[in-house]
Amino acid sequence: MNSISRRKFLKITGAVTGTVAATGVLGKFVNKSESVFAKTDDSKDGIKKIPTFCDICFWKCGAIAYLKDGKLWKIEGNPEDPLSKGRLCPRGTGGIGAHYDPDRLRSPLVRKNNRGQEEWVEVTWDEAFDVIAKKMNKIKEQYGPEAMAMFSHGIGGNFLKHTIKAFGSSNITAPSFAQCRGPRDVGFRLTFGEDVSSPERTDIENAKCIVLIGSHLGENMHNTQVQEFAAANGKGAVIIVADPRYSVAASKAKYYLPIKPGTDTALLLAWMNVIVNENLYNKEYVEKYGFGFEQFKAEIQQYTPEWAYPETGLEPETIRQTAREMSFHKPETLVHPGRHATWYGDDAQRSRAIALLNALLGSWGSKGGFFTPVSMDVPAYPYPEYPKSEKGKVDNPDHKYPFAHETITTGIREATLTGKPYPIKGWLVYATNLIHALPNEAETIQAIQNLDLMVVVDVIPSEIAGWADVVLPESVYLERYDDLNVEWFKQPFVALRQPVVESPNEQKPNWWIAKKLAEKLGLGHYFPWNHIEDYFKQRLSSAGLSFDELQKNGIIKGAKKPIYFDEGVPAEFPTPSGKIEFYSLQLAQAGFDPIPKYKRPDPPPSGYYRLLFGRAPVHSFGRTQSNRILSDMMDENEVWINENIAKQYGLKSGDYIKLKNQDGIISNKVKVKATQRIRKDCVYMVHGFGHNSKMLKHAYMKGASDSQLITKYNTDPLMGGTGMNVNFVTFETEAA
Repeated sequence: MNSISRRKFLKITGAVTGTVAATGVLGKFVNKSESVFAKTDDSKDGIKKIPTFCDICFWKCGAIAYLKDGKLWKIEGNPEDPLSKGRLCPRGTGGIGAHYDPDRLRSPLVRKNNRGQEEWVEVTWDEAFDVIAKKMNKIKEQYGPEAMAMFSHGIGGNFLKHTIKAFGSSNITAPSFAQCRGPRDVGFRLTFGEDVSSPERTDIENAKCIVLIGSHLGENMHNTQVQEFAAANGKGAVIIVADPRYSVAASKAKYYLPIKPGTDTALLLAWMNVIVNENLYNKEYVEKYGFGFEQFKAEIQQYTPEWAYPETGLEPETIRQTAREMSFHKPETLVHPGRHATWYGDDAQRSRAIALLNALLGSWGSKGGFFTPVSMDVPAYPYPEYPKSEKGKVDNPDHKYPFAHETITTGIREATLTGKPYPIKGWLVYATNLIHALPNEAETIQAIQNLDLMVVVDVIPSEIAGWADVVLPESVYLERYDDLNVEWFKQPFVALRQPVVESPNEQKPNWWIAKKLAEKLGLGHYFPWNHIEDYFKQRLSSAGLSFDELQKNGIIKGAKKPIYFDEGVPAEFPTPSGKIEFYSLQLAQAGFDPIPKYKRPDPPPSGYYRLLFGRAPVHSFGRTQSNRILSDMMDENEVWINENIAKQYGLKSGDYIKLKNQDGIISNKVKVKATQRIRKDCVYMVHGFGHNSKMLKHAYMKGASDSQLITKYNTDPLMGGTGMNVNFVTFETEAA
């Protein structure tokens, strides 16, 4: 490494810097003597509004940020945006806390000692790029460019993906596939030939009956869906909720079904048995668009409500009554596909059962069911062609998981551990905390120790950053441009994320990081534009759109188009049969069940309870616990325990305990929530707490980490997703 004139040793173990009053709600969080406000413009009086879109979660809601006397003041929804409709969720409204977060990364860091010790040298950007480029080129020389892999989350990773592709690697992945939505997308693809999309193509606001199976609308705060859910509820839509926990959504339901965890497919099959045998399905729709219905009908005869009763714990009459209710409102009945679908390891088949139930009701392509998303035509930037890989992707050798249409994160981790089918020696990790996102933390850490280089690009010092060789501090979304959001939705539009304020320290936007790294690697010709605004102008002008207009309004909307079959959308199904496949030819040919079958989940060991986890409306994964505004609303999680079970252990709400899983892993202490709102055979936690990164001073060791307890996982044989609801915990009351 070159000599470092401004080098100083940073051992990240000190106490949080004292805070003094600033302005408004942030006063108790921000120290004015530090550099948080150093680059804000205090010369401008009054209020200034700047449109952008949110990055607290992946939904990308249109927003308007307000500057008051040159300082970031507040943020609210953009009324022109079809996603936010002028309103942000609690997380989005609290997004300004990301800018003012004292724990955020400030300067590039290079590891001083062993990985995981969180001891760093602060360096310049140029010095950091020198370290990275030298090691990447060495990896390329010894193992080939494919030995460099990238893990990414969100639109902000687009330009870094471009750099890695230019380098010669196609090993680029996101946990959102194998750890989240992948089974759902595969199940619907196998049935209808198309994904559910993201944002989901669910027409909630027009549904007359909404069926939620472990989908926590109102807690899993996807803004548009929650607004539409509230609107549908206000119009009297029938809501059916099947969930082991009495969620916020369940409180709005006409029918709440406290289902035994892991038996969702049994309920789905029993519902379909009733609908078919009582001739309640949409016959015209099925006859016109369906394939293999007779085989399907014969297969589900065995799954009666009486059969399902001992499996699910739900009375046969309740199953029949809810099946008839959803049939009564067809095709304006929406059986929600969910999002986080990696539960038990047979999740693609469970999601396929959800797709088939919707097909019976005729909801795909119907108002109140699933619309056909539309988008604007904005051509990609005319980059040079990427180098062609001789080795191909590493994650799915011999197509072990034949229906994985995206790269599998745990497949890359496995290759890093084993060196097969070829070695992976470098990771670039963008905006995803793999320690919390991937199951079995020990496997992730072991894989990291096999690397020659790991670079983390993020806005906060997450756990994965603590294991990095180089940490690069990214500007938060209110301080940067990102790639254009050319959205697929009910109305086509293009949205712009743009800087509202400057970064307070040495943070840089992802596009700048990607471009400068490419130049260090000798790949500068892959970034022929000088500034990202030049990139925008090229793409927008080729679409006949104005960058100035987009910058001014934050959004350009296209003309509305038909989105339902009865409006003229072609009823096309890109499956092998060209129809909705009640019997899947693809699955049969690959040696899998062509029609979903029920597989009974493993029971818990004696004295243990199934660990379930989910989201909170004020936090996004594990990314926001250091945001002082959001942590002020929820600074630790709780473990939900059935009140009767809690009494057996002498526990009450507010007590602290530790959880021990089936493999002997013990959590940090966590507060008890004793409640009748959860079944006796499971417990529930909000995901993302229990941080053990010492650099996250504010969030350090607050609450418990569900991820730490997820040491076991079942892999979906169709697409490689990791079912994580297969872990069990018991209570360590004395240890707390």
